[in-house]
Amino acid sequence: MKYFLDTANVDEIKQAAQLGIIDGVTTNPSLIAKEGRNFEEVIKEITAIVDGPISAEVIATKADEMVTEARPLAKLHPNIVIKIPMTADGIRATSILSKEGIAVNVTLVFSATQALAAAKAGAAFVSPFIGRIDDMGADGMEVVKEIMTIFKQYDYQTQVIAASIRTRNHIKMAALAQADIATLPYKVLMDSLKHPLTDLGIEKFLADWEKVSNK
Repeated sequence: MKYFLDTANVDEIKQAAQLGIIDGVTTNPSLIAKEGRNFEEVIKEITAIVDGPISAEVIATKADEMVTEARPLAKLHPNIVIKIPMTADGIRATSILSKEGIAVNVTLVFSATQALAAAKAGAAFVSPFIGRIDDMGADGMEVVKEIMTIFKQYDYQTQVIAASIRTRNHIKMAALAQADIATLPYKVLMDSLKHPLTDLGIEKFLADWEKVSNK
């Protein structure tokens, strides 16, 4: 399973990239707005740090406007993936852009039928929102499993990005569900590298070494 970083914070991306395990980055208007910086400037900086798919989301809601907004964005860098919301207009825009060879990540997916429509439209990626599905009282990981089963059944090449990941357990469950990608907030990524027994083990090793080295 690939790891994408879900952030627009360039400092976080630089630190995570140093781990050598980040395969791409996903951003959205909320994340960009949080940084208070120029949208294109941030996207260009990210492409210089991570050599992998970088999702940049359109703001428009009408299909024609989405397409018009997406084309220049896609020209910023070969790794740019256009993030399109899962609506009827979004599916129409995805169909147009995919035929032009522009990679699309259909976002705000909450059901297998939405994911199937996106795949049929030629989306390179679909992003089911695990945490938000859970918030509704449903099972987000079950939706990922359903999507993976359907895509494999019909040999769709669309990759599934487990999004709205909130915990280390979400990462594990996404991997068990055979998601192609998990997109992780920086904090969740760093938390996933930790375990209290690891810390205790290091403390014990160092204490034992201290005893030996002082003899």
